[in-house]
Amino acid sequence: MKTTLLLFACSAIFISCSKSDEEPSSKARLIFKFKFDPTQVRLNNIGQASTIPAGNAAQSPTFNLMSSHYIELAPNALTQLGAGTVLFHAAETTTGGANAIDFSKNKAVGNGEEFFSMPLKDIKPGSYEWLRVSLAYQNYDIAIKAKNPLDQSTTISATGTLASFIGFNTYINSFTIKNTSMTVNANKAQGFWAFEVLGKNFSGDAAKTTVVNPISSTSPIPAGSCVVTGAFNNKLTITGNETKDIVIEVSLSTNNSFEWKEVIADGSFQPDAGETVQDMGVRGMIPTVK
Repeated sequence: MKTTLLLFACSAIFISCSKSDEEPSSKARLIFKFKFDPTQVRLNNIGQASTIPAGNAAQSPTFNLMSSHYIELAPNALTQLGAGTVLFHAAETTTGGANAIDFSKNKAVGNGEEFFSMPLKDIKPGSYEWLRVSLAYQNYDIAIKAKNPLDQSTTISATGTLASFIGFNTYINSFTIKNTSMTVNANKAQGFWAFEVLGKNFSGDAAKTTVVNPISSTSPIPAGSCVVTGAFNNKLTITGNETKDIVIEVSLSTNNSFEWKEVIADGSFQPDAGETVQDMGVRGMIPTVK
């Protein structure tokens, strides 16, 4: 009896191993990771090289976190938004009234970290030339000049942290900027931001957000959204029979992506002097198959 049971157990193990070997693609995944690049070309909303307007200044922030709301693979430049292969659509809510991204369920990650993955066998086979990623939230550090809290007649150089909401609309309960938190419990339209420096925070609305889309003439993006569009360096081809992971590095241009209107023309952001945020969108996206 013991011999029979032992043989049965060994056979079960053999069958299990054989089944795994017969389906090598079941574990292969398509993985997306962010890269924040301050040297990547700075683009405008239609994908052309962009300069800083007269009277404004800008800097390349040090990114801490970024989150996405929507991911789509598009076969070509004529593919309308939503007509490609939609891989991901984040949670939304009407708690604040109008439909909005649910910030409490929105995953934010740092440089080089995975922000989404799914089995390759579950993705429609085909060749894809374009990637669309709707960005939702970003958190980064910037250099500023501010009034010295010990001597209001002088200014000091400091590093502040900016949390900005760039999705179409976001329901925010509460969030942490760096060391301080803010409670909102309301919807906030694209362009809402909060800033922390020297242990204090303040917030504002309606900062412009550049959304880069080089194929806007053939495949426009709805106004008010943040669906950034970029061409793959090499066409992405998916068969559904892959045996290894495919990693997509989603490189976002942070080249002078934080822009403000100058009051004191010295190239330093000085909110105490009344300088206001003009643009906080990323300046282009290059997806690369690694």
